[in-house]
Parts: sequence; structure tokens; C-alpha cells
Amino acid sequence: MKKKLLSSLLAVAMVASLVGCGSSASTTTTAETPAAAESAAAETPAAETEAATEAAAGESAVSGMTVAFIPKLTGNSFFEAANVGAQEYASKWGMTVEYMGSATASVTDQIEVIQQAIDAGVDAIAISSVDATALDEKLKEAQDAGIVVCTWDSDVSGDARALMVSQGTADVLGPMLVDMGVEALKNRGVDVDGEVKYVWHYSQASVADQNSWYVAGEEYIKANYPKWVAVADPYYSEQDSQKSVTIGEAVLDAHPDVDLIICNDSTALPGQCQAAQNKGLTKDDITITGFCTPSGMTAYLEADILERWGLWDCGVQGALGCYFAAYLAAGNEVKAGDTVTVPEIGDVSIVSNGDLVDGAATADTNNGVVLLPERVVFTAENVADYNF
Repeated sequence: MKKKLLSSLLAVAMVASLVGCGSSASTTTTAETPAAAESAAAETPAAETEAATEAAAGESAVSGMTVAFIPKLTGNSFFEAANVGAQEYASKWGMTVEYMGSATASVTDQIEVIQQAIDAGVDAIAISSVDATALDEKLKEAQDAGIVVCTWDSDVSGDARALMVSQGTADVLGPMLVDMGVEALKNRGVDVDGEVKYVWHYSQASVADQNSWYVAGEEYIKANYPKWVAVADPYYSEQDSQKSVTIGEAVLDAHPDVDLIICNDSTALPGQCQAAQNKGLTKDDITITGFCTPSGMTAYLEADILERWGLWDCGVQGALGCYFAAYLAAGNEVKAGDTVTVPEIGDVSIVSNGDLVDGAATADTNNGVVLLPERVVFTAENVADYNF
């Protein structure tokens, strides 16, 4: 195992376990088992099987590994909650997670952080990318340096990383966004089978996951609500909290009769809600929905700005991103079609890259997509059950 040459990084407090609960569109896995021991039987050089030996002794298959955990940006409630989960589970697994990021969601900043991780000599990187392809070259440089690269939340090209830990495929998350809007529209008396004026507001088109949800959501609308009218192309606020409010106000000024705004971005959603609040609008005047942590939206729920929004357990997602990066760095192998039992979390499935992006190739081993087991719709009735 490589010697770590880590510089002093931000220490993160450990907190109580994050809780996940599935919506009607989700599937849930609850099994908890000891760390997989099968790797202990593999006949490989001792330097490559330290983790397997530890697993055979009842310890984690990732014990002793160090992972650079890189968000799109620091300070955002989604990514901070993901880090809390990663740190909590890492302490149970016996591995180290170094939270390394920038307060600005930019390609330039993420490239600098990746270089810091390479220089630090980490075993693996788990990154949420701000761009679908712009980080590929730098991440391949990390791979050439012997560092395992995995992505979580937002992906890069399939050959620039090993595994992607995805919150769900576009054909699940796109319709989920629309369905949350439909329920809220119905509850304020709007005929969802008639003409509904709507628009999307998220970070930017180059963010692969968010854009794929938009595309799938549009297909779902055309198939199920053919009378709906998109009043404009998507608005982009580049994951800038101040800009999300400014853009949100611009949406409302340009389209005062809009019925529904879908914000498939955890910065755009609170920004759009703040814009509505600034203009004295409530959920009785306009329907706003999207993806964000519960803690990031409760103030707007209590102020009657929105009725429902969704997400997944981002703490579990962050933890899984780090786990699989460390798992592969420890010498384990996986392939599409496998089910892996993750200690403290349960069974998760690995599918091909093509399940996430049509036509994407998948290598025979250590390449593919890890699917989260569940998603959540938050309302006044259940939001208090979640602490992230």
C-alpha cells in the first residue's frame, strides 16, 4: 500500500447516521452484512492483498485506504451533507476520506484540486464533476499515476474513471421531477391534462446528470402531458447561489404566467424559491419543485413557497463513492452485473455505462455504474425524519 504524503486538510466532524427512505418510485435495500471476505482467498502479491487479509480477519476490505473526496463546490448543503456521510461511514470502515474542494464550481478549480490529490499520493479519487468531459485528461493523468478514479453525483467520460455512483438513471429521475410538479399542481387546482406553462432552471447544460434528467423529463412530458408548453429554453445559474436568485427573478419577470418551474439542481431550487419569496409569491401562485437536501429547503416549506421536492440520501451516495474508489484501490475487481454487499449500507447493483448513457461502452472489469438503492420525496409530513 502506498505511503501517504497528505498535506493538512480540513477536519470534518463526525455526526449521527444519515437516514434514507424510499418514495413510491424507489426500491430499498436494507441488508447489512460484514465486509466481503472473498478477496482474502485470491492469490496475489502481499502488497496488493493487505485489504483482503484485513477482511479475512473481520475488518473492512477498504481498511487503510485514503480517498480524496472532491465535490463540485464546497459550502453547498448537498455536498456538505455528502461529506458528513462519507466521513461517518469511513470511520466505520477504517479508511480515510480527505474532503478537498473549492468554493467555486469551475473546471479550472477542480483541475487544481485533482492535482493536489495527485501530489498528495492518495490511493483513490471520488469526484463529482462540474463538466461531462473537461476533466477527462486530468483524471486520466491521475489514473496513470496509479490512482483509482471514481465519480459520484455527476459523471465524466467512461474511460476517465472506473465506477460512477449514480443517484439513478435518467429515466427514473426525469419523470420523478415532473411527477413532483404534477402532484403540487393538482393540489393547487391546476388541470394538469390541460395547458400548463413550465420552464427548467438548473446549473448548466454541460453538467451531464442534470442535463440528462432534463432530457428525460421533456420526453416524459411529451408522452404524458402533450398540452404542456415550455415557455423558454432552460435557464442556467451555474451553481452560483447569488446568480440562482437573480436568474430565478429573471424567470418570473419574463414569464409572469408560468405555472411550474423545475429546478433539477440543489443550488437553483433554493435560489428560485428565494426569488419567488422576494416577489411575494407562494405555492398558491406558482409551483416550484426540484432536487435539494431537506435542510436546504425547510425554510421555504415553512414559508409556503413550495410543497414538495426530492432527493436521495446524499450521505450514502458520498460514502459509496469513497467506498468503491477505495475498494478498487485495494485490489478488488467488479464488473457490470455484480451485486456488492457494502458494510453498514447493504447490497448495491453495478450496471453498464450504457444504462446511464445510451451507447456508452463498458470495460470488462472495474468499469460501470453503481446505482443507489432509493430516492425520497420530501413534504411537510416527512421532512422532519431526515437530518441532512
